[in-house]
Amino acid sequence: MLDPFTQRRYIAMLLELRTEHRDLDAAIEVFIRNRPDDELGIKRLKKRKLKIKDQISVLENLLIPDLNA
Repeated sequence: MLDPFTQRRYIAMLLELRTEHRDLDAAIEVFIRNRPDDELGIKRLKKRKLKIKDQISVLENLLIPDLNA
């Protein structure tokens, strides 16, 4: 069980990461539309988005108690 301070901090981080993930989604669409030949740039943005998704999953797992415990 997380203490209240840590839990609030993780929730704030989670909200920031979700916002960044959503913003990257929009940025990727614009990037593809404006620079479709820049495959490296597109890959970098998608890789960053995937990394954020992984961080979101970690935080969600820390915040959601294990039901089998």
